[in-house]
Amino acid sequence: MSVTVRVPAKVNVQLAVGAARPDGFHDLANVFLAVGLYDEVTVTEADELRVTCTGPDAGQVPLDRTNLAARAALLLAGRHGRSPAVHIHIAKDIPVAGGMAGGSADGAGALVACDALWGTNASREELLDLCAELGSDVPFSLVGGAALGTGRGERLRPLEVGGTFHWVFAMADGGLSTPAVFREFDRLAEGVDIPGPTASDDLLAALAKGDVHTLAGTLSNDLQPAALSLRPSLADTLEAGRAAGALAGLVSGSGPTTAFLVEDAEAASAVAKALQASGTCRSVRTAAGPVPGATVI
Repeated sequence: MSVTVRVPAKVNVQLAVGAARPDGFHDLANVFLAVGLYDEVTVTEADELRVTCTGPDAGQVPLDRTNLAARAALLLAGRHGRSPAVHIHIAKDIPVAGGMAGGSADGAGALVACDALWGTNASREELLDLCAELGSDVPFSLVGGAALGTGRGERLRPLEVGGTFHWVFAMADGGLSTPAVFREFDRLAEGVDIPGPTASDDLLAALAKGDVHTLAGTLSNDLQPAALSLRPSLADTLEAGRAAGALAGLVSGSGPTTAFLVEDAEAASAVAKALQASGTCRSVRTAAGPVPGATVI
């Protein structure tokens, strides 16, 4: 018997970052939107825990117990006093190390799949608690849709969205380490009084109304200067996307993927074509959101 769960990528339409806390984390106001690029996580009973992966960038995915999907199986099995002996197969379509929460998606997908396979009947609250233990972005991968994440990003409040938003994503060569980007954020912020992070009221209203033009004017990412400092070439990608007709562009999360908000599906196709021809990125994808979170298929 096996169970397959489909789980989406995310884009941060706002990422407000506070000063470093004593525990090394940062308080965030993180407005997540789930978009239609998916990994599929399949779990099957096996003699021991193992992970396999296929798809674009599969060679960059760890197949040992550091993989978030493996850690999810171990965590749920430990919580319920059972063996974590499953084969986890990840059919990967979310860009790896791209600031789109692909690893987090796999962790949430494995939790939901193992819960269904094992019949552990974990409550939604228990699953969200386990997700938060796995990582800051994992709870949103479970929930999907749109949400405001506070704390480290793991405390979620669902948000109303009044329409579908179309995006173009440009993938860079290589990844950017999220801890390295936060360290660079801290370095750039030395001596600066950083206010507590808050979500933009105008941005939340634009989401609720489905107003793409107002949303374009309110997108923001406090980690973008740090990502650009570590990877200056991303500025060329951002400029190419805007020149191609995107309404707005920003670094997605900690990068190095850049995300461009566009008017509609037709505009997405045109911007994607221009970005691919610009020579400023490795590959380009289009997607729309919001979409549901981790779902058994």
